[in-house]
Amino acid sequence: QHLPALTALSPFTRFIHIHAMKVKVLSRNPDDYVRETKLDIQRVPRNYDPSLHPFEVPREYTRALNATKLERVFAKPFLASLDGHRDGVNCMAKHPKSLSTMLSGSCDGEVVWNLTKRECVRTLQAHEGFVRGMVVRFCGTSFFTVGDDKTIKQWKMETPGYGEEEEPLNTILGKSVFTCIDHHQKEGVFVTCGQQVDIWDEQRSSPIRSFSWGVDSFSCVRFNPVETELLASCASDRSIVLYDMREATPLKKVIMNMRSNTLCWNPMEAYNFTCSNEDYNLYTYDMRYLDKPFTVHMDHVSAVLDVDYSPTGKEFVSASFDKTIRIFPKDSGHSREVYHTKRMQHVISIKWSSDNKYILSASDEMNIRLWKANAAEKLGLLAPREKSAVNYSQKLKEKFQHHPQIRRISRHRHLPKSIYSQSKELRVMKEARRRKERNVRKHSKPGSMPVVTEKEKHVVTVVK
Repeated sequence: QHLPALTALSPFTRFIHIHAMKVKVLSRNPDDYVRETKLDIQRVPRNYDPSLHPFEVPREYTRALNATKLERVFAKPFLASLDGHRDGVNCMAKHPKSLSTMLSGSCDGEVVWNLTKRECVRTLQAHEGFVRGMVVRFCGTSFFTVGDDKTIKQWKMETPGYGEEEEPLNTILGKSVFTCIDHHQKEGVFVTCGQQVDIWDEQRSSPIRSFSWGVDSFSCVRFNPVETELLASCASDRSIVLYDMREATPLKKVIMNMRSNTLCWNPMEAYNFTCSNEDYNLYTYDMRYLDKPFTVHMDHVSAVLDVDYSPTGKEFVSASFDKTIRIFPKDSGHSREVYHTKRMQHVISIKWSSDNKYILSASDEMNIRLWKANAAEKLGLLAPREKSAVNYSQKLKEKFQHHPQIRRISRHRHLPKSIYSQSKELRVMKEARRRKERNVRKHSKPGSMPVVTEKEKHVVTVVK
């Protein structure tokens, strides 16, 4: 539109006007879009201005839905079965230094496993009768076992050389049957329980300290992995007792409605521990406030026999008499995952591997099973693009996790018919009790029937 006006001017004035105009040129750097080789991925420039992407959220929702469906398709948690025992497996122990080494004990003695090759590397006859408990020393050079023959034995971790006999490094004869053993995280001190809780020095044949609090027997004792001087034990009188190694007497105990079988400390939070109970639930306590558990974990339909935390402290895994394994987030009342197989019987012992990737379960049909901690996780090395795609899918699932369809698909789990019908029955019974309480309260004098929360129902008293 300026050209007719420019032609009327003198050549010199016209030259000045042309130079004063702004000329915009498209410039592209070939490095931004040209491939170096034929095998390279095509580079596509992207403009992240949200006004240019009007359907971004619906597209992301579809991707999240597809990612959730694919996660359920690829959820194949079972990896391997280690069958070398000739009797039900009673206990297991992790190696503190080696991820591939694991120990297991049953009625027929002891086995050391190599998990990478999935084979037994060593078998030894440790005790006459059941091996009740075992633990590896913090340095990983030896391990301790206790059994029904009232002995504590220390064994070398290395396999004996050719012609050498399988002899224990040390044997201590006790006065009663030991039911559990655990080792201190930093010192040469270990603790056993049976009729009482005994603390032993590795160099001495008699306990350096014994604790009892009017109890017949103890089923489990554990050192705190953070505050290493603290211990906790489960007793037969339905109580959980806390101790300090530096004190002469136990600290305090909480008595529950039913007996706790085992407990496990949170490896990241010094004050928290979770116990597995006979009333089908697990309870997470803060040891400073034992009046009530701060989370009740429900989902099992039979007694919970063992529990173990992940090394991150964010989740734990439980083993139950109902032939299933469940993974719970530490602050959630319901499990995020349930594992089962047709052949697996009552699961007696459970361990979470130190690299946070695997779970080991021991059941009384003589098998140890290896599971993935994340059922749909791909094992092995991931290419950078694969890794970024997995992270992107994970973020999408977290973003849309509360949408009804995505929530329904991600929560769905197939259960054996017996467990499905039992859980349905328990749900009906619980609802009936709740309804009855509500009706009684409605027709009673105001304030005569206080509301008792689920957390308060299961604790009888706290003794100090």
